[in-house]
Amino acid sequence: MLAIGIGLVIGILLPMQTSMNARLRMIVGSPFVASLLSFAIGTSFLTIVLLLTGQTVRIDSSLFQTQPAWIWTGGLLGVVFLTGNILLFPRLGSVQTVIMPIFGQILMGLLIDHFGWFHSTVNALTSTRLVGAVLVLIGVVGTVAFADWLNRRRGKLSAMQGTDPSKNGWRLFGIGTGMMSATQTAINGHLGAVLESALKGAFVSFVVGTMALLLIVILMRPTVQWRGLAGQPAWIWFGGIIGALFIGGNVFIVPLVGTGVAVVIVIIGLLCGSLLIDRFGWFGAAKHPVTGIQLVSLAIMVIGILLIRLA
Repeated sequence: MLAIGIGLVIGILLPMQTSMNARLRMIVGSPFVASLLSFAIGTSFLTIVLLLTGQTVRIDSSLFQTQPAWIWTGGLLGVVFLTGNILLFPRLGSVQTVIMPIFGQILMGLLIDHFGWFHSTVNALTSTRLVGAVLVLIGVVGTVAFADWLNRRRGKLSAMQGTDPSKNGWRLFGIGTGMMSATQTAINGHLGAVLESALKGAFVSFVVGTMALLLIVILMRPTVQWRGLAGQPAWIWFGGIIGALFIGGNVFIVPLVGTGVAVVIVIIGLLCGSLLIDRFGWFGAAKHPVTGIQLVSLAIMVIGILLIRLA
């Protein structure tokens, strides 16, 4: 029960992190600076946790010669995923910003499992898993397209986000960031095994991401509205901590319930969190009514995820 509770909580927190980082981006005026601040806070938090648990932040230098180069790239993929969510949130809304990457995660997860990429355990693509993938696709289409089409016929589209064709590119981008997120999970999982500490693997990923973002900011020299930070709510700084808690929570529950069950629990919590944000307009998000079609579509997605992960 403890593992289920933790999984649901960190899943619900993840879309809240996106909302917080999106608000931070609006304030400072740069998605890269917002991501840098979030990564830096997450890195600091993980450093404190490592030290409090008696671990060291030191990495054996011999690993850089003996391990493949891709093992250190998880943080770079995390940068793309986090910054991508910041860019997607004001364009697609909370639900779609969560759903599109989920579809990408499922797709890439199937490929990684089937081919055993990144030293993952091979889990062949079966007919049951394919059915699950189709159900996820149906759920995505139902949530994004069918609800808008039905509301257009009812003359209620003004209350919903439209099916503007220009948003399709952002939806594809969201699927791509989800694929990178699944890749990051596989890479960080192997890194944690190599370092014999999943927490240290997460720390390395955050450090790499922070350094990459710092380099991007130095090269791009974006205009930053630092004065806008004065008087803002304290929660805009919690995105990085939530990111660290998300990784740490997964590290804790996976040994207890297994990867498949852990992913299902977290995704269910994640979907619930995104709907809550859209329904109540938390963290400065615009309010969007949650329709019966969305709920049914999300239920179909959950069934598909269960088939994929537990087959």
